Amino acid sequence: MQSVSKQNRVKTSTSEKVVKIVIVAFLLFFTLLCLLPFLNVLGSSFATSGEMSTRKFIIIPRTFTLDAYRYILSTPTIFKSIGVSIFVTILGTIVSMILTSFMAYALSRKYLHGRSFFNFLVVFTMLFSGGMIPTFLIVKNLGLIDSLWSLILPSAVSAYNMIIMRNFFQGIPDSLEESAKMDGCSDWGVFFRIILPLSLPSIATISLFYAVNYWNTYQSAILYINDSAKWPIQVLLRQIVLVSSGINADSASVDVVPPAQSVKMAVIIIATLPMLIVYPFVQKYFVKGAMVGSVKG
Repeated sequence: MQSVSKQNRVKTSTSEKVVKIVIVAFLLFFTLLCLLPFLNVLGSSFATSGEMSTRKFIIIPRTFTLDAYRYILSTPTIFKSIGVSIFVTILGTIVSMILTSFMAYALSRKYLHGRSFFNFLVVFTMLFSGGMIPTFLIVKNLGLIDSLWSLILPSAVSAYNMIIMRNFFQGIPDSLEESAKMDGCSDWGVFFRIILPLSLPSIATISLFYAVNYWNTYQSAILYINDSAKWPIQVLLRQIVLVSSGINADSASVDVVPPAQSVKMAVIIIATLPMLIVYPFVQKYFVKGAMVGSVKG
């Protein structure tokens, strides 16, 4: 009996090792599949024109060149556009988080009169919207054309993000709020001293969602910003790609234009690099905030 049980333990241990090896191998393979396209973009952005024409897939270029980045950074308004995007991203994220957290907290309270009706209106906006033309007319009538506020206010509150934060607030025990009020804490005190400190994972997650959305602002800038001096980085990068491709566009040019494909790859790196830098700082909150907010409530 002892030898049989010992053999079973050995077989179980071996099978577990095999399963773990298979899982690790699959995860490594999947990670490689996700990583290879980005490495190809990065490598191609440093490749020469000759290498771009002879090699379809580049991870490590044979000859490194910074021509594509020099071409992009030589645009006179590039740093101003980066400043515009940073300003819109920071201010927009702050405004969105204030409005979203206030609304989410109010709709998470069971004693709010008309709570079901307001929640229905929020979900309704996820399915139906006024459309591009009515939104443009509202922005125009508010005098926001050629104003950076036109890149912030129309998308200040996301129904999806608000629902995630509302569900997170609902997961906080009501007894904490009741205890705080018994100690003389006001509604504002409960929100700022109890709810928000307990909601850091949700706040970090939603802030990242909003920051990525504002940093990638493109369509709103095309519709509402006519002054090229107020273009965010995404719109300016598009103009640079058009010029490098030989398409006439309102953008500064240089005497030597690198291959259009290299410019496109460098544009992708410049556009995504800031968010890649920010993500590691909020990654530890990301999974917890997104999962808890999406399954509760």
